[in-house]
Amino acid sequence: MSETSLTDRTDQTDHTDDPDHPAEATGAAEATDQFLRHRELLFGVVYNVLGSVADTEDVLQETWLSWTARGGGDPLDGIVNPRAYLVRVAVNHALGRRAAISRRRESYVGPWLPEPLVERDENASAAADDPALRAESVSLALLVVLESLTPLERAVFVLHEVFGYPHTEIAGILDRTPAAVRQLARRARAHVHARRPLYRTHPRVRREATERFVRAALGGDIGELLEILAPDVTVWSDGGGHRKGSGPRPVRGREKVVRLLTGHVSRQGEGNLELHYRRVNGDEAAVLFQGEEPYAVMVMDLTPDGERISDVYIVTNPEKLTHVERAESEEG
Repeated sequence: MSETSLTDRTDQTDHTDDPDHPAEATGAAEATDQFLRHRELLFGVVYNVLGSVADTEDVLQETWLSWTARGGGDPLDGIVNPRAYLVRVAVNHALGRRAAISRRRESYVGPWLPEPLVERDENASAAADDPALRAESVSLALLVVLESLTPLERAVFVLHEVFGYPHTEIAGILDRTPAAVRQLARRARAHVHARRPLYRTHPRVRREATERFVRAALGGDIGELLEILAPDVTVWSDGGGHRKGSGPRPVRGREKVVRLLTGHVSRQGEGNLELHYRRVNGDEAAVLFQGEEPYAVMVMDLTPDGERISDVYIVTNPEKLTHVERAESEEG
């Protein structure tokens, strides 16, 4: 979704001549309208800077409190561009929260992966009413790469490469000079492109590869796994110390990955898991439920030719799956 479609709606209801709506109440109502109007954009920017749904919601709450506390009862007083002001406040709150996230990661058990954004059903019909899902703009694989940037580099990359903000506007958001922002942008872009070349697999190809991999993995089909996995495939399994089978570091190499997957399935038992295909951070993926509870989110990344799987990202940490719900069509 483009930035224009998110932010250029400026219609407002004018109550200034209504005796039942004094100026202060009118200002507060318009401020609320502005915040809700831009919430989708704010969620998308902050989530892509932080990689955490829970922290993003906290930052939006902080942004809302900062927004409503200003102006002596009228948050819009002196604000020419509410969208720009809200983005600036949200991004700076997000940058402040990065330090806390970094401290948590220092003591985190095993590989750390971003918190996945999971659509509610296979047809994505529910996503139309959920700003958190519509705001997603970056794949899980790219979010992993963004974790290696500095907080400022990541903010610049997200604002410029994902949401199309010009360097001059980013300079105002981050209180940096345009020259400094351009330098940050060059470093971030070079780093990202070196780790992840620019290509986009067709959704049909990704869906077919995902289904083929999941069938082979859950079915313990070693021959099929050896065929579909790239020789240097890497599995990143984020259990946060809460799930058995999540190792302390990523597992690299086709043979090691096959042993890991088949061993885990034999211990867990395929029949105990219920499989659903969903879109996760915009890509085709698999979501496993154990009873009513989400058990794992599995996202596959393909080689540039789309022929084999280069990376498998598995999030099993229950704390990162609290927002994953079964769709009504999946129940019963």
